[in-house]
Amino acid sequence: MAWQQNLQYLIGRPVGVSLMNGQGISGILCNAYGGEIYVMEYLYQAQFAMKHYPFQMVQDINPFPNC
Repeated sequence: MAWQQNLQYLIGRPVGVSLMNGQGISGILCNAYGGEIYVMEYLYQAQFAMKHYPFQMVQDINPFPNC
């Protein structure tokens, strides 16, 4: 998985994540360890949630482009 080679450069940055099931998520990539990525996602109003996804669920991770 090519995206795993770039994980160290993406931690702390806003990313878009493509999952194997066709869903997409976005948020700040907070960490990657134990075979999982940890993403801080926006829920609504002023609420955020730290969610984790196993590596095998991830198809690709891309950084947000600059404005």
